[in-house]
Parts: sequence; structure tokens; C-alpha cells
Amino acid sequence: EVQLVESGGGTVQPGGSLRLSCVFSEDINSNYCLAWYRRAPGKEREGVASIYTTDGTTRYADSVKGRFTISHDNAKNTVYLQMDSLKPEDTGMYYCASGLVCSLVMESVMQSWGQGTQVTVSS
Repeated sequence: EVQLVESGGGTVQPGGSLRLSCVFSEDINSNYCLAWYRRAPGKEREGVASIYTTDGTTRYADSVKGRFTISHDNAKNTVYLQMDSLKPEDTGMYYCASGLVCSLVMESVMQSWGQGTQVTVSS
């Protein structure tokens, strides 16, 4: 079973940036879809961004478009989430996930999950 380990979370002021990383225990290309989800305090987990390793197609939640960028490095078996212009409402636990297909609205299609990394945006 593939293992996913996130890192890069922390506390940042509004307007700041963070880059999250997620290292896979196997060849990243074995997972067609790589994605980031988040759970804000008191809310359900939601999809943030996804990318297909086959052709690089990306998708973003409307709330993060233009501010977040998902990418992957095959040589390092790592997927990243660059987060810029952070807002307090971006606060939450961020999880990376993988699967055969991407969905930001149906997390049940994702097959493997990391343990999460906490992001707090506060002044």
C-alpha cells in the first residue's frame, strides 16, 4: 500500500505564502491522479486542487483559483501545493491523496491518503 507523507504546514500571516509537499513511497506515476484536500475547523473536507500525472491537467476549487498551484516532481515522487496570497479562510488541515481518477467533489474516488499537515493563517 502506498504511503503519503505531507509536510510544509505552519502559521503564516494573511497575504503570506506556504508550499506543501507530499512524498509518495512508490513511483508517483503509478497514481494517475494526485490531489490536495483540506478540512477547515467545523467543516467537511473539501477538494482544493488536483493534477493528472499523464498529461498535467489541473483543476482547482473556485476559492483558490489564481492563488494556489499544484505540481509534481517525478524524480522526487513528490506532489506540491504552492499557496500564495493566503487568507484566514484557508486555515485547516491539508491532506494529499491519490487515485485513478480525479475529483474535487467526491473524495471517495481517492484511494490513498496522507495524515495531513496543519495550515493556520492568522495575524
